Amino acid sequence: MASPVSPINPYTPLSAVPSSSPSPKSLSPLSNYLGRFSKWRAELGLPNPGSVENLQKEVKATHLTNYAFDGGRADLTKSMSMSPLFQVTHSFALGSQTMAPSYNFGAIYATENVFLQGGVDHDGNVSARVNQGWANGHVSKAQAQLSQTPGHNLLQLEQDYSGQDFNVNLKAVNPWPSDLTGIFVGSYLQSLTKNFACGTEMVFQRPTPSTAELVATYLAKYTSSDKSWIATAQLQPAGILQATYWHKLSEKVDFAADLQLVATPMRRDAVATLGAKFDLRLSTFRAQLDSTGKVSALLEQRFTPTFAFLMSGEIDHLKNSAKVGVGVMIESSALSPEEMEMQMQQMQMQQMQMQQSLSSPP
Repeated sequence: MASPVSPINPYTPLSAVPSSSPSPKSLSPLSNYLGRFSKWRAELGLPNPGSVENLQKEVKATHLTNYAFDGGRADLTKSMSMSPLFQVTHSFALGSQTMAPSYNFGAIYATENVFLQGGVDHDGNVSARVNQGWANGHVSKAQAQLSQTPGHNLLQLEQDYSGQDFNVNLKAVNPWPSDLTGIFVGSYLQSLTKNFACGTEMVFQRPTPSTAELVATYLAKYTSSDKSWIATAQLQPAGILQATYWHKLSEKVDFAADLQLVATPMRRDAVATLGAKFDLRLSTFRAQLDSTGKVSALLEQRFTPTFAFLMSGEIDHLKNSAKVGVGVMIESSALSPEEMEMQMQQMQMQQMQMQQSLSSPP
């Protein structure tokens, strides 16, 4: 015979009444496993691999592809303050074989967590960039461009997160919420050892509601134990491979190599580029040679802390053509001489710290 169920005493506390909801103890095994996994990852001491965007940062800083120019160029910069940083720049360019004469006015405002940059040129094209740093490695970025030329307007929204041993980045270019068109990019880079990291980048293009394309890129990065050399590789299943190698030969000499292979049904091509950078006391010299027959060089000579002279040259042996560029960079400041000296000391200390971080073991 079943025993009668005892009624609940109305004076019994509610906490003493049995509940049918799962207790926290029932979730303790999962919490323990997650805690052990997090502790195990922390004990490995894996470094942050950096973002996919900066995967080839050292190679791009050594090669002069992003620094070369032709014609005449002048950059006039004035610093209003250092904390927070606020400066304006007037840029002039003329005589180029590939670009029309132009003028651009730009301004930069930066604090510890905020970076603002804006510019406008003589045609009325406006560009703006905003970077906002948050706690725990979160950085929100936005970039916009308003152009007088149809089809050249741009809106880019980006969210970047740097974890202890990984990096996640999400990006949307010209998104349109009503029909979900635009370009959407997602990347993930994970450190597997203290020297090796790999990841992937997915690019989803949807120019129209009825057209969509997904392109995947697989990434790998190997850094030596003393961080004196870095090798990277990017592979697309369609038949595109890019491999880079950067080596810091000394405190003043960097060497970089870049190889791009294209093996698709429509195109088969390969381009190899070798470059070197020499950092002297008051000058920086870059030299570059590629397999297409181009030889280029760039010299930045700083005579005083506020005046620099630039000379760029390129010779294309296969096309029998040459380009020459001459430029000046002039800086003026509303700061006192003592503040200018302190600014130079801070810049020198930052450069020394960057060099030590590149040469010291992880």
